[in-house]
Amino acid sequence: MSFAFRRPAARCVVLDTEGRIFLIEAEDPIDPHKSPWLEIPGGGMGWGEDSGDAAMRELHEETGLVGVEMGPCVWVQQTRYTFAGYNFESDDRIHVAWCDGGTYDPQGLEALEAAAFLGARWWSLDELANVSVPTVPVRLMEFLPSIVAGEIPSEPIDITPPPHLGGRIVGAEKA
Repeated sequence: MSFAFRRPAARCVVLDTEGRIFLIEAEDPIDPHKSPWLEIPGGGMGWGEDSGDAAMRELHEETGLVGVEMGPCVWVQQTRYTFAGYNFESDDRIHVAWCDGGTYDPQGLEALEAAAFLGARWWSLDELANVSVPTVPVRLMEFLPSIVAGEIPSEPIDITPPPHLGGRIVGAEKA
């Protein structure tokens, strides 16, 4: 049995006025055998920190986007993954947010994030549907169209990866 960091995390599906989503392209800086993936911004929550506040903090640190309106938590998920040689168990609260757009200008990356992040950009649903790169969350394309269409659930939807994926973030881990 290996040790795993268990943590609550806050993430963010940030959309612009054209309905595009902002995604970060990342890779594992320690394991060159893993394929790159596209991920929504986010990370660990501080002790007693509200998930919306944590999502906004992480969004600013990882993207530098400004003028963001943070919305409600729309999804939750529980995942296990290995990154940079560490095992993580994450309980994610994923918020939706909106802004007028912007460019990638991170404002406070940690060393491993700086090594892992390859860049970022806005993606339309059509563009995203035509890429073979895995996404984090794994089920992003299953649930994203309704959010882009403005269908905000009254309670967060559980998007935990199904059992056949082992509850793992597959894009962050090469099978």
